[in-house]
Amino acid sequence: MQAWHVHENGEPGEVMRLAEAERPTPGDGQVLVRVRAANVNFPDALLCRGQYQIRPPLPFTPGVEICGETEDGRRVIGNPALPYGGFAEYAVADAAALLPAPESLDDAEAAALHIGYQTGWFGLHRRAGLQAGETLLVHAAAGGVGSAAVQLGKAAGATVIGVVGGADKAAVARELGCDAVIDRRTEDVVAAVKEATGGRGADVIYDPVGGEAYTQSAKTVAFEGRIVVVGFASGTIPSPALNHALVKNYSILGLHWGLYNTKNPKLVQHCHDQLTGLAARGAIKPLVSERVPLAEAATAVQKVADGRSTGRIAVVMEEAR
Repeated sequence: MQAWHVHENGEPGEVMRLAEAERPTPGDGQVLVRVRAANVNFPDALLCRGQYQIRPPLPFTPGVEICGETEDGRRVIGNPALPYGGFAEYAVADAAALLPAPESLDDAEAAALHIGYQTGWFGLHRRAGLQAGETLLVHAAAGGVGSAAVQLGKAAGATVIGVVGGADKAAVARELGCDAVIDRRTEDVVAAVKEATGGRGADVIYDPVGGEAYTQSAKTVAFEGRIVVVGFASGTIPSPALNHALVKNYSILGLHWGLYNTKNPKLVQHCHDQLTGLAARGAIKPLVSERVPLAEAATAVQKVADGRSTGRIAVVMEEAR
C-alpha cells in the first residue's frame, strides 16, 4: 500500500514522504480499516512538528480522522491508532472507538464530521450550556473547527457572530449562516462585537485560536458569559487574568474532547447520535472546501498549518491496493 511517513519533525511539506509500505497489523482490540477519506486537521501539522500532546514514535503516518471500511464491510468514522494514521490506503483503529458513518454524508463529509463537530457539540452544549436565543461568538469561523461551531450554534437557535481573517473567509462565514461577520484584518473586533450586541457582549465565545483572540474574548464576553477554550491555532497560549473573570462574572471553560473517549465514552456515542440526526435533517453539513488525492496530502497539511484553508480539506482515496 501507499502511506505518508514522517521520519523527522518539522514542517509538513518538508518532512512528510510518500512511500510503499506493508499494511499495518492490528493489535488487540484493533481492526484494519481501508481508508476511503481522511480529513486534514491542525493536529496533523502539530504531529509533524512534534508539538502535539501525543508524540508517536518516528516514523509515523499522520492523519487523525478518517472515514473507512472495515474488513466485514462496515462504513465507519473514527480516529486511527497512531502510528498508523489516516494518510495511507490502510489504517488501524481501536474497534470500540469506531462509529457508523452517517448515510446522509459522503465519505469526505463523514470524515469531517468527527473531531470538529464532536468538539463543537461538547464545547457548546456539555461545557457552555448554550441556549436558544443566546449570542455565540466564534473565532476562526470559516475554518474547520469554527465552521462546525457556527452550524451547531445555528442549529441550537443561537445568534452567531463569526470572526474571520480576510474577505474570502468572510464570504464563507456568511454562507455558513453567521448573523454577523467581523473581518479582524479590517475591523476592530471588540468594537464590532459590542456594536452587534448593543454593548452587551456574547453569551458564549468559542475560541480555537488563543493569543489575541482570547484577549478580544475577555473584552467582549457578556455578564455570566462563558469562554470555551478549544485550542491555540495562533501558536500563543494566553495567560488569563483571573481577577478580570471575577469582577466581570464570566467563566473560562477548557475543552479537551479526547478525554471523553476514556473518561465517558458513552457521551461520545450520544454526541454522535445527535450529530447524525442533525446531518440527516440537513441542519449541519461539513464544509469540505477541497478534495485532494493521496499524493497531495502533504501539501494539504501544510496549507492547513499555514492558515490558508477554509472549512475542511479531505484526502480522498482511490481504490486501496
